[in-house]
Amino acid sequence: MASKSGLVAAVFTSLAVAQKYPPDAVDKLGIDALPNLREWLAKNPQGNCTLETAVRRKEWGDLSTTERKAYTDAVLCLQSKPALTSHQAPGAKSRFDDYIVVHIQQTPRNHGSTFFLPWHRMYIAHYENALRTECGYTGYQPYWNWGRYAHDPASSPLFNGDPYSMSGNGAPVPHTGIPFRSAPPPFNIMPPGSGGGCVTTGPFANMSVNIGPIAPSLTLPEIPANPQADGLGYNPRCLRRDLNIHSAAVTTTNYTYDLITQNKEIYWFQTVMEGQFDQGKYGVHSGGHYTVSGDPAGDFYVSPGDPVFWLHHANIDRIWWIWQLQDLERRLVEVSMTKTMLNKPPSENGTLEDMNNLGVLAGDVTTRELMSTMGGWGGRLCYIYE
Repeated sequence: MASKSGLVAAVFTSLAVAQKYPPDAVDKLGIDALPNLREWLAKNPQGNCTLETAVRRKEWGDLSTTERKAYTDAVLCLQSKPALTSHQAPGAKSRFDDYIVVHIQQTPRNHGSTFFLPWHRMYIAHYENALRTECGYTGYQPYWNWGRYAHDPASSPLFNGDPYSMSGNGAPVPHTGIPFRSAPPPFNIMPPGSGGGCVTTGPFANMSVNIGPIAPSLTLPEIPANPQADGLGYNPRCLRRDLNIHSAAVTTTNYTYDLITQNKEIYWFQTVMEGQFDQGKYGVHSGGHYTVSGDPAGDFYVSPGDPVFWLHHANIDRIWWIWQLQDLERRLVEVSMTKTMLNKPPSENGTLEDMNNLGVLAGDVTTRELMSTMGGWGGRLCYIYE
């Protein structure tokens, strides 16, 4: 039987060679910092959660075609199951829609605030578990490494529209660019992408978007307003995308590497990640969202309604995880910002003891319990990224 140290070494080796794509600079930051995690776990054992037992979330392009189809089949399954939130939101018709409802309801709390990173970590993990427990999915949540495909998203394995993709671009439709009202010219509008119409290829070609819009980036007469002011009314329409190379340009590996290495405090790491719009800096968070754009991906509130949201935010979580690995003792307990989005309305600073929840889907969990992917949330979190 192999020694424990041999098993750990095998973990590091497999992470370095598992990818079909050569490791980029950000991948290497994660791989090179894994010994830090081994040392932290030796000092802070997490029960049954070890490097050997941890789930490994993988990049979409590193999955086999069989694994990709198993994932999209599970998402389609979740879209076929009845909603739990229909009493709150008439537009919620499926378990998939439940997650959109929760995001809409909690957007003002969980963006530009203390809760942005830990809450989304909880959110993704709960969605991943739903795919596994309700739809028989045996894999784990994949992520989208933006930098791999930033030069041409439409031809990537994520968006090429084949049966093993997350579906393709929308049909070409003339439309205006994406407005950023708080940004100075010329950054206050991003040029339009190459789509704008309905998605007609891949697993989600016939998908119905049921909720929203609330804050659309794509305004076309074919996209009806929601019958309710809160966006939770029933408003069925096609999934639209507008793949945008201008937005993808701010998600390159260089941008992400600098985000991790040049921001030593959580305030600046999160601020630069989410975007400094008054300076014309979109940040990788907005960059990823608006690379997809369209309806609902370009809607700040309703964006989880596009299934690729979950791969985008898994990468947000991965980038935070890699940033944490650089200095675990400090960064596993470091939070910043206030409890409301951009401190509007004014609120006190958040703490590790503040609670997070997913509405009817999951009850209160402290921010402290969501800081580590190794044993957090009462042991429900036990994963690393390949």
